[in-house]
Amino acid sequence: MSFLNIAQNRYTTKKYDPNRKIDEETVEKLKEIIRLSPSSINSQPWKFTFVSDENIKSKLSEFSYNNKQKVRDASHLVVFSMVKDVDTFENRKLNLLPEGATTYYNRVLKPKGDEQIMSWLKSQVYLSLGFFLSAAASIGIDSTPMEGISTDEYDAILEDNEYKTLFAVAIGYRDKDDSNQPSQKPKFRLDRDKVIRTIK
Repeated sequence: MSFLNIAQNRYTTKKYDPNRKIDEETVEKLKEIIRLSPSSINSQPWKFTFVSDENIKSKLSEFSYNNKQKVRDASHLVVFSMVKDVDTFENRKLNLLPEGATTYYNRVLKPKGDEQIMSWLKSQVYLSLGFFLSAAASIGIDSTPMEGISTDEYDAILEDNEYKTLFAVAIGYRDKDDSNQPSQKPKFRLDRDKVIRTIK
């Protein structure tokens, strides 16, 4: 299937088949794909937590608002987190980068202050989200990106003091009756001339 076909057919799954689980080989493939996500200056300020334990998923579902049932029924929940502060990034990540990257960080980003740096780091995690959603669709895995969660409660359950939750993605296989799939609900996007500008 071409990437265009994937883009035309991928959708945000609203209802999962709780009886279908992603096999371990495919999960490992997804882990390797997301590890290879792109980021500015290769900063990689993230951690991705794959949750299949039904007890933990159930606990997280209670703090997932309208996404509660999706979290419970999906095969896995992937939690996207970022380093909790600038000091953690600089002490744990920055020294792993090549000289050119650290020079850019220190000359261009560092003078902007912690708030701007954290905003920039957060943007890198969102880059990985798009990469992951497309990758999952390319191997037949359905997904639901979710910002509608209580990130503080997720952090308390996951107990990772160096990272803070930004959002999560439920992954698995759609229920055949999911009304949001393109075969039942045509995908809506703005017309091309509304969102694409061409300069020749």
